[in-house]
Amino acid sequence: MRMSKLFSKTLREAPSSADTPGYRLLLRAGYIRQLGAGIFSTLPLGYRVTTKISNIIREEMNAIEGQEIEMPVINPAELWKETGRYYSVDKELTRFKDRTDRDMVLAMTHEEAVTAIAKTEIESYKDLPKMVYQIQTKWRDDPRPRAGLIRVREFLMKDSYTFDIDEKGLEKQYYAHYDAYFRIFKRCGLPVIVVSSDSGMMGGKLAHEYMYLSPVGEDTIVICDNCGYTANRQVAKFNRGTNKQEELPSEEVATPGAKTIEEVSEFLGVTPKDTAKIVCLMGTFAKESGETEERLIVAVIRGDLDVEDAKLQFATKASAMRPAHEDEMIAAGVVPGYGSPVGIKDAIIVVDFSIKGSNNLIAGANKEGFHVKNSNFGRDYTGKVADIAGAKDGALCGECGNPMHTSRGVEAGNIFQLGTRYSESMGCTFQDEGGKQKPVYMGSYGIGVGRLLACLAEEYVTEKGITFPISIAPYQVHLVPLGKDMTHGEELYKKLTKDGIEVLFDDRQASAGVKFNDADLMGIPLRITMGNRTLQEGKVEGQIGFDGDKELIPLEEVSHWIQTKINELTPLAE
Repeated sequence: MRMSKLFSKTLREAPSSADTPGYRLLLRAGYIRQLGAGIFSTLPLGYRVTTKISNIIREEMNAIEGQEIEMPVINPAELWKETGRYYSVDKELTRFKDRTDRDMVLAMTHEEAVTAIAKTEIESYKDLPKMVYQIQTKWRDDPRPRAGLIRVREFLMKDSYTFDIDEKGLEKQYYAHYDAYFRIFKRCGLPVIVVSSDSGMMGGKLAHEYMYLSPVGEDTIVICDNCGYTANRQVAKFNRGTNKQEELPSEEVATPGAKTIEEVSEFLGVTPKDTAKIVCLMGTFAKESGETEERLIVAVIRGDLDVEDAKLQFATKASAMRPAHEDEMIAAGVVPGYGSPVGIKDAIIVVDFSIKGSNNLIAGANKEGFHVKNSNFGRDYTGKVADIAGAKDGALCGECGNPMHTSRGVEAGNIFQLGTRYSESMGCTFQDEGGKQKPVYMGSYGIGVGRLLACLAEEYVTEKGITFPISIAPYQVHLVPLGKDMTHGEELYKKLTKDGIEVLFDDRQASAGVKFNDADLMGIPLRITMGNRTLQEGKVEGQIGFDGDKELIPLEEVSHWIQTKINELTPLAE
């Protein structure tokens, strides 16, 4: 490609809204452009990268006997109503009516669609196992898009689906994906770790996420260096410790002006671990009629811990949650600042393990200016017991008991064992050897292609530009002739292209400074510089990136030098 023909421009400065280093450089180098909130166009350089990523994914999916298909992004809502997700998923799912007033949705994912197809293609146990995949556009109306392609509303995703006769077969295909994902990320040059995760709206009993550890990530990963336990904080298990004592009579005490856990602890001379606190949220729940209703959720947790929203949402099966307003709490009998689960009405009470494992805690009295000493779960109030606490730095590992630490991360891929969640609700069955109809066991597996590009930009960002791995870089070589005479540059460009090398040829009549600055921004892995002095010697200057050692290469050996470097730099899956 000649840069004079390239359909993108480099920018001197990124827009002020670009909030991460990699995002800024993708904009400045002309890889992407924003069209709207969470909506991006991928320009020629970026498109070449996502195409290479997609091809790596295809090769690895095909290697585990996947078959590529394409499903429509617009789905009849009836499919989503069959599984209940039409009602349980919040506003992230875009619903609309077509011209005949039929309910439709823009697919966020394709479990419903692929199950509907599988019903027509799977009849007998002889038709199983199967695996299909697609690389296709999705739409999720995210309320808080950020960080460029890391959190968007429209995105390109690889989603694959497996079909088996039983759990054993599902596990085999699940772990085939587990290994294939590591190969994909290794070949793309992105370091990831795998963590246990929440199955969320997908359902199923087991899920893992492939996390790229980075400060730009919104997920918090809990890690134990001693035993290797890793999990998203949304599901991370940890040892809270217990404080079981003989139950003492409750006692109301005045605590004027003391509303926070810190204020109450200081006023009464105790530690936050000796207290209980509540967090009030309004949860959205689907009714059998298809309508939704909001109910107050009261989460009860020890004062030294914090509620993890994802765990609480899973425990209550709410489709969405928001902080409760003061009037909504008062209507249920909760006194803000002095609230407790004692005596409240019309609320869903969820109690963390830390409360069940402790006695005689100080809690609110639901009375202005007062708290209660020696409150006890089971005697003074009841509720559903669940793990709703979020692990912090220093939390004790639930596996080995050693302190853990946290890190920020971006979810680059995920895998789910769905089991029969979709096949049962949609009637996707097969006839076993005995002639009995049984539900198909399913798995679902995703990789965000655009997000992977964004993660690579964050991983390989420098002060000057991006240094993409050669396996996914838009071009392998940046050919930079200096001076006005392009004769030698044209000849070398044609020769390298004929040899099958991907070349970005800077044929512009621009200064050396402009050409080098643009080359630094774009991050092509290999650079060939053609200066008048070296050309007089029949040589050019070869370099890996913009900071590698420079080598003088005879013109007749340039193609061989490039091929050798490509082989050396290409990351291979183990």
